[in-house]
Amino acid sequence: MGDVLAGIHATWELESDALVIRFDRGIRTPKLYSALRERRIPHEALASVTLTPGKRGTVVLHAVPRPGADPLMEAAAGQLKEGSDPYRLVIPAEREPLAEHYRDELRTLLASGPGAAGAAGHEAYGAVDGVAPADRFLVAPPPGPQAFKAYDGKACFDGTSEVAFRWSRTGASSEKWKAGDQVFPVRDLCGVEWRSPDGVDGYLRLVPRGGGPRADRPDQDPACVVFGRYGPVYESLTFAASVLAAIRGKDRTPVPVAAPAGAGGAGHRDPGAVAERIRHLGELHQAGLVTDAEFSAKKAELLAEL
Repeated sequence: MGDVLAGIHATWELESDALVIRFDRGIRTPKLYSALRERRIPHEALASVTLTPGKRGTVVLHAVPRPGADPLMEAAAGQLKEGSDPYRLVIPAEREPLAEHYRDELRTLLASGPGAAGAAGHEAYGAVDGVAPADRFLVAPPPGPQAFKAYDGKACFDGTSEVAFRWSRTGASSEKWKAGDQVFPVRDLCGVEWRSPDGVDGYLRLVPRGGGPRADRPDQDPACVVFGRYGPVYESLTFAASVLAAIRGKDRTPVPVAAPAGAGGAGHRDPGAVAERIRHLGELHQAGLVTDAEFSAKKAELLAEL
């Protein structure tokens, strides 16, 4: 184990091949920090480290991640507030000499590590401080399974292969109710769009492979949950990062789905899932959101999938 530097809300420990960040857990600690608990950042995942003056008698060490190295920062896409950036360590100003020593030691390790060998020059597209973007995630995502409540439904991720959206009876639009609860195999996705719930239009949208038409408004898109006053950053961002890491995992292979006993073909669906869709369809019919003809046609379509 190497040098340890304690700051406000977190502690950095310098190992031979990684920076280990352990976050405090308490009332005043940013909730994202508490949710992350601990992160191990390989040196090759970092572009540089800086030390700058902070607010109210503090200095700030900032380990700058390489673009594409951390699924959490990729999902955040620059939307995190400064006080919630997990790569910043705020230190009392009287400990600045120790912080300078820590910065210099980490810079030396970065200059001699494998990340330096990946530099393509300051002109490289997307480079930070001369370090080229990573071609794969180098930092482990928050562990799964995960779930969080949004305004119009609940999002669940099993940690490896499947994302599900279950619509709220009161918050979901009629378009989403007509579509029914959604289940997305990770192998069928190519990306995640996260818009911070700190704004007025926050949402989490799953991007399917192959593109195709989709609703312009998130509240009408069955591949999207809308945050409203729900889906806080520390829940929805870690969720988005975990899904994104699963999508891009190079060792990911399609997960075979066992056919129900007695099923006649590989294209048949789970009877339980079909029954749930029919139940939702019946509720829409009773609420007057679908006509008798629409109800009968859709029910017949669902039954044909058994």
